[in-house]
Amino acid sequence: MIPLLTPEQAQGPTAVALGSFDGLHEGHRRVIGRITGRAAELGLVPTVVSFWPHPREVLFGEARLRLDLPAEKLSLLQPLGIEQLVLVPFTPELAQLSPEAFVQQVLVEQLQAAVVAVGENFRFGSGRSGDIGTLQQLGERHGMEVLVEPLLADQQEQLSSSRIRRALAAGELAEAAALLGRPYRFGGEVVSGRGLGRQLGWPTANLQVDGRKFLPLEGVYAAWAWRDGERMAAVMNLGPQPTVDPSAPSAVEVHLLGRRLDLVGAELRVEPVALLRRQQRFASVEALVEQIARDAQQAEALLSPSAGVGVAQSPADEGGDSPQQQNP
Repeated sequence: MIPLLTPEQAQGPTAVALGSFDGLHEGHRRVIGRITGRAAELGLVPTVVSFWPHPREVLFGEARLRLDLPAEKLSLLQPLGIEQLVLVPFTPELAQLSPEAFVQQVLVEQLQAAVVAVGENFRFGSGRSGDIGTLQQLGERHGMEVLVEPLLADQQEQLSSSRIRRALAAGELAEAAALLGRPYRFGGEVVSGRGLGRQLGWPTANLQVDGRKFLPLEGVYAAWAWRDGERMAAVMNLGPQPTVDPSAPSAVEVHLLGRRLDLVGAELRVEPVALLRRQQRFASVEALVEQIARDAQQAEALLSPSAGVGVAQSPADEGGDSPQQQNP
């Protein structure tokens, strides 16, 4: 696995792909692809550089949930030829740096960057005052090659992390997967719950998901669950429990279809495949149990081999990290 480093720890000299790269969609991969060949030609360390936390969290106090947490990016970047992921701590002091000071202190002094690739909408420096023209001028001054990748769009609109979030927020998982170029997954440690599912005859694994991870629309999903590389069919409830405990906070509960396993303490990855229904409050617990049985039957049909839904690739091949490993 490639390392996750601070700028002071980075190995240099580097060829740098600079940006947020949240979701690592095709547009991001094209920016990254610009540096790997040049790194090989010039004997540089191919490096992705991002900021943590998100600048808007620091500047405006906005919560910014991520499609990919830092450690999840490591196994996504390694197949692209990247050798290190560097997180630049975004602080109020960094936000005040002029574009010239940012290039001098971060790119030149800390990262020893000889090549830098960015998307054409890249902005940097105090008040986002620097653009690609600024970066190219500063690159000439410091003998640093600057590569600019055009934005990628399809017939609908520009490919972006925001567009992927909109698809997930609407429960449109196939659309999100098409934009990402891979299924959307998340995971966490299975923790002990109150046993309500077991009392209803539908035991669930309760996932403790990192609070900085972007989750899809609340509802009930057909899903794949992965443990130690093994894929299991499941029904997932994402959200509160409006019938049995309306005051309970939102949660991620996974019921394995046809399996009874003690998963407490285990790491579980989840790949929601299809939204079965939105959450609703039922007139009785009996009505809820009947609906859960229908949900399970529908999920089993969707996930059967004949349905051809989902992929066989293990999450270990594309970001199967636990919440404890996801802290930068």
